[in-house]
Amino acid sequence: MGMDGKKEQDGFVSLADGYEEIGFAKLDTDRRARTGFAEVVFCQNKAPEHLREIYHRLYELEGEVFGTRAKPEQYELLRQDFPEIFYDPVSRILKLEAEGKKHEGCVAVCTAGTADIAVAEEAAMTAEFFGTKVHRIYDVGVSGIHRLLSRIDVIREANCVVAVAGMEGALPSVIGGMVSRPVIAVPTSVGYGANFGGVSALLTMINSCANGIAVVNIDNGFGAGYLATQMNRLALGK
Repeated sequence: MGMDGKKEQDGFVSLADGYEEIGFAKLDTDRRARTGFAEVVFCQNKAPEHLREIYHRLYELEGEVFGTRAKPEQYELLRQDFPEIFYDPVSRILKLEAEGKKHEGCVAVCTAGTADIAVAEEAAMTAEFFGTKVHRIYDVGVSGIHRLLSRIDVIREANCVVAVAGMEGALPSVIGGMVSRPVIAVPTSVGYGANFGGVSALLTMINSCANGIAVVNIDNGFGAGYLATQMNRLALGK
C-alpha cells in the first residue's frame, strides 16, 4: 500500500476511500462506521464467482458475513470454502457468524399464520445477527384472537414488535392497539387471488387506524429486522 493509502496491486482501491473496488462490485467498507451495521449481501441473482469473491472479501474485512435471499446451490458453493457457513432454507439466510455474540434487549416477532414464518424468520435472524434478543410468537392471527391474547404479556415486554401478516393484514393493527411500543408491520404475499401478491395486506397496514405502526415492503423481513434492531438499540441507549 502506497503513501496515498491506495493499494498498488490487483487494481484494488484502498479502504481509505470508504469502499473497495473489485471490478464487478464496490464493497462498502465504511458502512459499519457510518451506520453501525456492516454491509449485507443480497444473494439473489448474483453470479457464483461474484458471490464467492464478495463473501471472501467481506469475511476478511469483518470476520462475519450476512446474506439474504440465498438459494441452496449458493450454500453448496460457499461451503466448499467455508465449511462452517450456515444456511436456513426457510428464511434463505446464508451467514458466517462470529462466535460468542451477545444478544441484548428484546424484539418480538409475531406472525398471523404459519405460512408467514419464512418472512418472519428473515426478520428474526437479521435482528439476531446484529445482536438483538428475539422472541418468536407465531400463528397468532386474528381468526383466533385468543391465541394472541394468551401471549400479549410477552409481546408487551419487547422494545419493538414486528408483526408479519398476509391475507388482509390485520394483525399489526390489533397489536398496535394493545402495546406501548412501536410496531413494524410486514405484509406478506400469502393469500388468495384478491390478495394481489401482498398488496391487500400492504394497503391495510398503511391505512391502519392504530398509532405507532411503521410499514415495510411486501415480504421484506430483512428490512423489518434491521429497523427493529435500530429501535432496540435506541431503547438500550446505544
